[in-house]
Amino acid sequence: MDIVISAFEQSPDRGRGLARDMRVRWALEEVGQPYEVRLLSFEAMKETSHLALQPFGQIPTYEDGEVVLFESGAIVQHIADRFEGLMPGETRARGRAVSWLFAALNSVEPPILELANARLLEMSQSWYAARLPFVEERVTLRLQQLSNALQGQDWLDGDFSAGDLMMASVVIRLKSSGLLEPFPDLMDYLSRCEARPAYQRAFAAQWAVFEAAIGQVTK
Repeated sequence: MDIVISAFEQSPDRGRGLARDMRVRWALEEVGQPYEVRLLSFEAMKETSHLALQPFGQIPTYEDGEVVLFESGAIVQHIADRFEGLMPGETRARGRAVSWLFAALNSVEPPILELANARLLEMSQSWYAARLPFVEERVTLRLQQLSNALQGQDWLDGDFSAGDLMMASVVIRLKSSGLLEPFPDLMDYLSRCEARPAYQRAFAAQWAVFEAAIGQVTK
């Protein structure tokens, strides 16, 4: 069965590879699986047909025959479990890769999203300047812990895995924040991830959607 994923018709990230369909595109590229993309407007994401696939009206979704999934972490794990290329074969190493995938979503991403929301939505609030350092401190703590865990290795635990894919997809949101500069090892880690041919193909595919959307607007 053909794999079909959903993505933004006009992504808020303006093609920078931050939308969560990028994680799924990258995973499919890493395992060498072709896929189709259903592009959705914000209005279409709230329609009954999409809510039947994604009850919260978000992207991405994943369809593969009888399998219908939502949430990028669950989708990436499913892809890694089904196809070779993102999960080690040995039981311990496989468990570690899954642990890092969940750590990216549960331990590292929340403070990063909190920071993004603060800078985007709270700048006009009187308490913004007082609150921001505490939010940045929580992000920096997670980055220090991640740096400690990396310990000068190329990847988090052995070879590149779904754990690295998800961690890089989360940390990449900080590239323009200024918070990564004290951690050159993490900046190098992101560079290695972005240099992977599968990442480059996924990024190009998402960028093409943005360019097409801009083209439609300017016509």
